[in-house]
Amino acid sequence: MDAGGLPGPKELRNNGVVKNVGEAPHEELATGERSTRNRVARSILDHGPSTVAELAERLGLTQAAVRRHLDALAGDGVVEAREQRVYGARTRGRPAKVFALTDCGRDAFDQSYDKLATDALRWIADREGGNEAIAAFARARIAAQAGAYRRAVETAPPEKRTQALAKALSADGYAATARSAPHPQLGEQLCQHHCPVAHVAEQFPQLCEAETEFFAELLGTHVQRLATIAHGDGVCTTFIPKISHNASASTAGRNPA
Repeated sequence: MDAGGLPGPKELRNNGVVKNVGEAPHEELATGERSTRNRVARSILDHGPSTVAELAERLGLTQAAVRRHLDALAGDGVVEAREQRVYGARTRGRPAKVFALTDCGRDAFDQSYDKLATDALRWIADREGGNEAIAAFARARIAAQAGAYRRAVETAPPEKRTQALAKALSADGYAATARSAPHPQLGEQLCQHHCPVAHVAEQFPQLCEAETEFFAELLGTHVQRLATIAHGDGVCTTFIPKISHNASASTAGRNPA
């Protein structure tokens, strides 16, 4: 269940999920269509739900080319269009359409053994004490991974600690970024664009809860989980308020925006 490294753009599993609709495999390879399509899917994985314009800029493609690849990916069930989520006050105008990976699309990158992990956790719950046993396991799992995260955060200046944590999480496969909250004077948002154990966390939310508790303890402040991939959101988003000198570490439950 440990978070492994993410596959590179050309390593998207060849499981029939990402394919070029209407063309034979040799034609896809000859034209590079499959490789480019994988890059589009990978960009959404790394950066979260994205607009056509954002994808075109990141990948150096025309918007027409991006739309063509997105149409094919959507036809294969790899991505889906949705209304862009807005945290905080809405602005005028129609919300932009963004494209997000579906569960099928995430599965193309996931290399975790979800069923085995779920079965093992269910066995622990049945034999060792129910939800409390799962919570204890989740905390132990985080503790086992904590060393690199602690070193990254403790060696960073206070104003860079969220960014340092995001970088350390990315090294473990979470494709994490740090950005200003809608009201920057209040704090930051830690965004994890990928979760290697999302399907397991759907059934065992203790995994998400333990992670949130750990972030609060590590950063020394109350944090608030706004969204999780395990609950169907495009990105795991954690609000981290500006840290005061007398802040005490505590946690909050999930509060969907």
